Amino acid sequence: MTMLDRPAETAVPTEVPGSALPARLTTLLGELDAFIEAEIDPLEQQDDNVRFFDHRREFARTDLEAGGVPRVEWEELLGEVRRRADAAGWLRYSLPAALGGRDGGNVDMAVVREHLAHRGLGLHNDLQNEHSVVGNLVMPQLLHLFGTDEQREEFVEPLITGERRMSFALTEPEHGSDATWMETRAVRHGDDWILTGRKRWITGVHTGTHLLVFARTSGKPGEARGITALVVPIDAPRLSVPQFWWTLNMPTDHGEVVLDGVRVPGSAVLGAEGEGLAVAQTFVHENRIRQAASGVGAAQFCIDRSVEHARGRYTFGKPLAERQAIQWPLVELHTEAELVRTLIRATAADLDALTARGEPAVTIGHRVSMCNYRGNRLVCDAADRAMQVHGGMGYSRHLPFEHIYRHHRRYRITEGSEEIQMRRVAGQLFGFLR
Repeated sequence: MTMLDRPAETAVPTEVPGSALPARLTTLLGELDAFIEAEIDPLEQQDDNVRFFDHRREFARTDLEAGGVPRVEWEELLGEVRRRADAAGWLRYSLPAALGGRDGGNVDMAVVREHLAHRGLGLHNDLQNEHSVVGNLVMPQLLHLFGTDEQREEFVEPLITGERRMSFALTEPEHGSDATWMETRAVRHGDDWILTGRKRWITGVHTGTHLLVFARTSGKPGEARGITALVVPIDAPRLSVPQFWWTLNMPTDHGEVVLDGVRVPGSAVLGAEGEGLAVAQTFVHENRIRQAASGVGAAQFCIDRSVEHARGRYTFGKPLAERQAIQWPLVELHTEAELVRTLIRATAADLDALTARGEPAVTIGHRVSMCNYRGNRLVCDAADRAMQVHGGMGYSRHLPFEHIYRHHRRYRITEGSEEIQMRRVAGQLFGFLR
C-alpha cells in the first residue's frame, strides 16, 4: 500500500462539526470510535482487506463473471464486521430494547450516521450497501411494528443477524416514484394470494431469502388504499431474477424480479390488507433522514480534506488556501453543511417527539423531504468540489472523492427522487396535501 492509496484524508476527525452535542452523545461517539479503532480498523488492515477501500475498491468488490454482483469475500468480510458490532452492542443500537437494541432514536442515529460518514471510507461504514457498525435495520423494525407474532418469530432475529435477508420490492419498470400506479397485482385464490408483475432495482436480491412485495389488491390505479405488502420467498415457484442492472457505482445488487403467478399463503400479508403504503412510508421515512445525515457527514469529510489540501498545496509560490477561487466555493459548502445539519437534527428531534406521543410522522414529512434532498445534493456538490480542489489526483481513484460522488449520486434518485421530495414540500407549502 502506498501513501497515495490511503492518504491522510482518511484520518478520524478530531471534533464533531456543528453545534455542541449533549455530553451523552459526545461520550457515545467516543465509545464508538474506541470500538472501531480496537476491532474494525485492524481487521481492515489484515489479509489485504484494504483492497476494498483503496484504488482497487470497485474491482475488488465486484464479481464481473457473476453478473457484476458483490464478491463473496467482500460480503463475508462485512458479515464478520456485523458479528463483531453485534457482540459489542453497536449493531442493534437503533432497535428497541426488546430486540436487543438500545432504543436509539432519530437524533441519535442522525448524529451517529453523520459521524461515521465523516470518518471517511472504511470498514466501519460503507454506504454502498448500507453496511455500518451501527446498523440501519429498518426491515427488522418493520416486521416488529407490523408483523404478526408468527412473522416476528420467523423473521426479526434472523434479519438482524443476517441469516435471512428481505428485499424491499416496490419500484417497477414503469412506476418508480408514482407507486400508487403500480401494475403488480395480487388476487385471492382460496386462502392464498397469486402475484403477477415485475419489480426493478430490488436491492440485495442476489443473496436474499425473501422479498417484501407491494402489490395492488383492491381499488383503482392512483389510489393510496388498496396496496398490500406481502412476504414472498425468493425461491418461490414462478419467481425469477432475469438480470442485475449495472450502475454508476459497482458492484451492483439491484435485480429485476419477475412474478409470474407466484402463490403465497394468506399469512404472507404484512400489516393490514390494503394499507401497504403505511408500511412503505415507515421504511422510507427512516431511510431518508439517515441518508441525509450520512450525506452531511460525507460532505464535511470532503470539505475538511479540501481545506487541508489547500493549506499545504503551493502554486505559483502561494498556498491554494490564499486564493478566493478556492476559498469561496468551500465557504459556501461549509455554510450549507451547517445549515442542513441543523435542520436534520431539529427534524430528527421532532420525529422522536412525535413517536413518543404516538403521532404519525407524516405531519412533518415535508421537513424530512427537505433534509433528504438538500443533504443528498450537498454531498454530491462537496465531492465534486473536492475533486476540483485536489486537481488531477482528485479525479484519480487513489483519493476517495470519486467513490463518494458515485455512491451518493444515487440517493438523488432512490428513496424518492429529489423532485419528489420537492413536490412533497410544495404540497405542504401551497396547501395541496390532504
